[in-house]
Amino acid sequence: MRRQRGSHLGLLLLGSQLMQVGLDNIPPVTLAVLGLNVYLYLFPAAPLMQACVSVQQAYWYKDWRRLLLSPLHHADDWHLYFNMASFLWKGIRLERRLGGAWFAYLLSVFSLLTGLVYLLVEATLTELTQDQSYSMACAVGFSGVLFALKVLNNHYHPGGVTYVMGLPVSNRYASWAELVLIHITSPGTSFVGHLSGILVGLLYTAGPLKTIMKKCAGFAASNGYSSGPSAYYTSAGYSGAHGGYSGYDQHAPGHTTNPSAPHMGGLTEEEQLEAAIRNSLNDRGQNNRRDAPPAPPPYGFNLSDEARAEEIRQRRLRRFDS
Repeated sequence: MRRQRGSHLGLLLLGSQLMQVGLDNIPPVTLAVLGLNVYLYLFPAAPLMQACVSVQQAYWYKDWRRLLLSPLHHADDWHLYFNMASFLWKGIRLERRLGGAWFAYLLSVFSLLTGLVYLLVEATLTELTQDQSYSMACAVGFSGVLFALKVLNNHYHPGGVTYVMGLPVSNRYASWAELVLIHITSPGTSFVGHLSGILVGLLYTAGPLKTIMKKCAGFAASNGYSSGPSAYYTSAGYSGAHGGYSGYDQHAPGHTTNPSAPHMGGLTEEEQLEAAIRNSLNDRGQNNRRDAPPAPPPYGFNLSDEARAEEIRQRRLRRFDS
C-alpha cells in the first residue's frame, strides 16, 4: 500500500540533510536503517492503526507483530524527519564507536525491548489507576529507540553538556530533561514510549542487558551462526577480524603469538634498525658455516649497504678476537 501524496516537506528536508552530510560519511547500518524507515513511510507494511503497539492490540488480541512494525512506521513526514535527523547523528557516532555488527544487533534488541517495556509500563498504569485508556493508547515511531540511544551516547560521553531546547543540561540528565520538555511542549507525544526508551538504555548502561547480549552473541558464534570472519565482543562493543572499537590490544580467538618475537611498538625507526642489526649479529652461531648463505634480515628490514659493511666488520673483529 502506497502512502497518499502530500507535500512531503519533511522528506525533502531529510534528503537535503543527508546530502549535506554526504552518503559516503554515513556508516552502512545507520544508512540502511534510515532507508528502511523512509521506505516504510512511503510504502507502509500496514496501515498506521494496524502498526502501532498497545496493550489492547498486542497483549489482549495477541497481535505481537506490532512490536516489529511500530518502531519503523511514522504518523507523518515531520514525525519521520525529526526522528531520522536525530538518528542520523546518534547513529554515526555510535556505529563508529561500536562497529556495524554490534550496532545492528543493538538496534534490533532496543527496538524489541522498547515495545515490551512500553507494554509493561502501560499495563502497570492500567492496574494502578484502573483506567483502561492506558491499555488502549497506541504508540508508533522510532523515538523510543532514539531515547535509548541517547542514554547510551551520553554514557559514552560523560561530563559534557547537551542543549535541550536552548537550555544547557548535563549529559547525565539530558534524557530526562528532554523527556519532560517534549511532553510539555508537545502533549500529543507518547510520554510512556519515550520513558520506555530511557529505561531500556539504562538496562544496557547500568543493568544486565549488555552482559546478556554478549552471552547471546557468544553462544551464537560458538554454534556456528556467524557467517563472517571470526568476531568477538569486548566491553567497548564489537571487535573482529576487520577491527572495531577497543581500548587495548586484541586478538581473535585461537590466535597465537610467538613469545620469542620482540615487540617493536614505541621504537623509532633508528632504534628498530639498531635492534635488527643487533639480533642479526647475535644469530651468528646459527650461520657459522663459511659456505652458508647469509640469513635474511629479521622483522622485514632491508639493511642498507653501510649496515651490511658494519656487520661484516664486526664479525671479522670477533673472529680475530677468538
